Amino acid sequence: MTSLYIHIPFCNRICTYCDFNKFLIKNQPVDTYIDCLIKELSTIPTDIDTLFIGGGTPTALNDQQLERLLKFIAQQFKIQQEFSMEANPDELTAAKIMIMKKYGVNRLSLGVQTFDNDLLKLLGRTHEEEDIRRAVDTAKALDIESVSIDLMYHLPTQSLEQVKLDLEKALALDIDHISSYSLILEPKTQFYNQYRKGMLQLPDETLAAEMYDYTIRRLAISAFQQYEISNFAKPGHESEHNKVYWQNREYYGAGAGSHGYVNGERYYNIAPVPHYIKAVQLGNAVKETHKVTREESMEEFMFLGLRMNEGISRWDFLQRYGTRIEKIFGDVLTKLEASELIVVTEDRIYMTAAGRMIGNDVFEEFLLSI
Repeated sequence: MTSLYIHIPFCNRICTYCDFNKFLIKNQPVDTYIDCLIKELSTIPTDIDTLFIGGGTPTALNDQQLERLLKFIAQQFKIQQEFSMEANPDELTAAKIMIMKKYGVNRLSLGVQTFDNDLLKLLGRTHEEEDIRRAVDTAKALDIESVSIDLMYHLPTQSLEQVKLDLEKALALDIDHISSYSLILEPKTQFYNQYRKGMLQLPDETLAAEMYDYTIRRLAISAFQQYEISNFAKPGHESEHNKVYWQNREYYGAGAGSHGYVNGERYYNIAPVPHYIKAVQLGNAVKETHKVTREESMEEFMFLGLRMNEGISRWDFLQRYGTRIEKIFGDVLTKLEASELIVVTEDRIYMTAAGRMIGNDVFEEFLLSI
């Protein structure tokens, strides 16, 4: 069995920081897109461990479009474990939640980002603080098993006090999972263009580190346990789908601009919606494939696995690659352990708290081509 990611590339509004494959939904051929998505999904094996519908904004679909897609998924796939769906708080109506529940969605991931209404406007979000509370309360009242929220820090004009307040407001909600991400300025986003023109000021990196450190310390004394660099969960509510990525396991991707990793090969679907539709109608939406080399796979195994607090298993590495981890990364492990950035035990290797603070620097050490 494996996992599946489905991409819905439509939004009612484009956020200023977002670089995902997305398009304003107005005047888009949404129904034809769903036709093609269903056609593509029909080619994927039906036994699925985890399924995640992301975007874009899946809740930008109207009730009829959402039900048609979810009904097909429920009929087509045997989902063994986790069925997640992204949602915008202001679009998450009771009717949409009931449709999701009817067809097996058991985990919702809400794009909250912040509770500060002024910052939400700056981010281009369409919701306000009161929408967040309503969405969570409604989802729980309708028996969605697990509710997660995304938060962001290192935002323009954001202070440490605002981050603290966001966390307190999150902890006051009946939620099960928190993802907390630092803003990254990605090319081709509105924020990136504003920054290059000198029109956008970000908190300095020292303050960003303080924000991250406070997040870890505050959630450590709550019901949430950190299990990955940016993710915290109550017991039993870790994101099983995202763990597929961090454990470098294979998965299918469907939809415009989606990625997949199957039989040692990564593939990338055509991104523009009209081109995706035409490609599916002609029989194949894949734009590009890449055969992952053994060296690349070992690199990914290390820097993805080390994102998790539990780290990586020496036995898993030996099973996958037929060689001991020290034979490939011995010098790196010795260096990082001496710097107290990782811990090396008989069974596992994992990052220390200090290592997680500079995770990207640690990960770069495992790039064999450098």
